[in-house]
Amino acid sequence: MNLGFSYRTEVQRADVLVEWLCREFPHSSRGIWSARVEAGEVEVNGVRAPAAPAVPLVAAGDVVVWHRPGWEEDEVPRRWAVVHEDEEVVVVDKPAGLPTLPAGGFLTHTLLAFVRSRYPEASPMHRLGRGTSGLVVFGRTVESRSRLQLAWRSGEVAKTYRARVEGAPEAAFVVDAAIGRVAHPRLGTIWAASPAGKASVSRVRTVAVDGAGALVDVDIETGRPHQIRIHLAYAGHPLLGDPLFGVGGTPRSDALPGDLGYFLRAWRIEFPTASGRQQVSVSPDDPAIE
Repeated sequence: MNLGFSYRTEVQRADVLVEWLCREFPHSSRGIWSARVEAGEVEVNGVRAPAAPAVPLVAAGDVVVWHRPGWEEDEVPRRWAVVHEDEEVVVVDKPAGLPTLPAGGFLTHTLLAFVRSRYPEASPMHRLGRGTSGLVVFGRTVESRSRLQLAWRSGEVAKTYRARVEGAPEAAFVVDAAIGRVAHPRLGTIWAASPAGKASVSRVRTVAVDGAGALVDVDIETGRPHQIRIHLAYAGHPLLGDPLFGVGGTPRSDALPGDLGYFLRAWRIEFPTASGRQQVSVSPDDPAIE
């Protein structure tokens, strides 16, 4: 069991506390949030929220903290490997099924926690979805993190992914569907293909085609959430086994972003050193998808 975690959020609009919690965190019901307030787990501006029969209110600018008690986290794959290390960065190979960062019920069973057990100074410069395997870059110094953040914003980082998809795609094509928030019955909103979203570009090359589908390599010029899953589905070739995104790039209502089953691997990455005088190019010996 982990030690629990405190979730801190600032209120944007006045409301009844429980109603605000339900709207802000729709993953839990009104009854569950009421029980958490009753148990003394919720604070407003540093003061424990009163329980029923009181009806506590919150105003814009109030800070609400939910002190979640410790919980048992689901088991995850724990095998991860260092594929590049120097005084500035460490690049690791993450297995599918291991979250990169705390979220969705995971706190200590994450790549971040595992890497920091060996490199306490390391901070991830990007993330991969839980079901995606492959390379994650961690900065080890203030200077390297600052330079890498700039490199990501200016498009100096090149990433290639390999995916198993449905169908038989053409040899090469570009997907530029915009990605934004759309309605989802369980989470409120979710990232998906949306005309109102932000511009996004993925360049796809078919590696092989067989009776089970195809292997493709994807270079992404932008880094929107779930971009490759959304773009390949939008193009009519969803990732094989993807429970969430179907043809068209819109989400199914009965699945969540963290659900597993799809095949996607980040297998090559190139980025500048902190000095900016040279590029670091990293790829594992085996680009095979788990």
